Amino acid sequence: MEKNFNLDSTSGKVVSLDDFKGKYLVLYFYPRDNTSGCTLEANQFSENYDDFKKLECEVLGISKDSIKSHLKFKEKENIPFDLLSDSDKIVHENYGVLKPAKMYGKDVIKTIRSTFVFDKEGNLIKEYRDVKAKDHALEVLEYIKSL
Repeated sequence: MEKNFNLDSTSGKVVSLDDFKGKYLVLYFYPRDNTSGCTLEANQFSENYDDFKKLECEVLGISKDSIKSHLKFKEKENIPFDLLSDSDKIVHENYGVLKPAKMYGKDVIKTIRSTFVFDKEGNLIKEYRDVKAKDHALEVLEYIKSL
């Protein structure tokens, strides 16, 4: 599975995994900007962002939404970290976070809420798949503290 990526971010830069060498990185995939679970998750990562930073850890959120949508979401919810746009779903596919589902009787491809933690050398050290939004950020923070 190809872990590296080059994605547009809300900072206006193209971001890759290599940009975070020397820090821990939390990369969390979420289904959609401005939905209840995704807002809850973003807010909890935001509320604990200073604690992540103190542990030399960066947080990035990633979804299929556009940068324009991300910028509105970031501003509305006061999110202090970058959000990445993977509108062509290539990174989602590489990380295995898409699954077919039915919504209102139609076939759709859904994002499975998942988080990946990388060490300071850029190695994947922890995966959380199909997580619940509530308190997930705290669980990830506790894991980073344990390293």
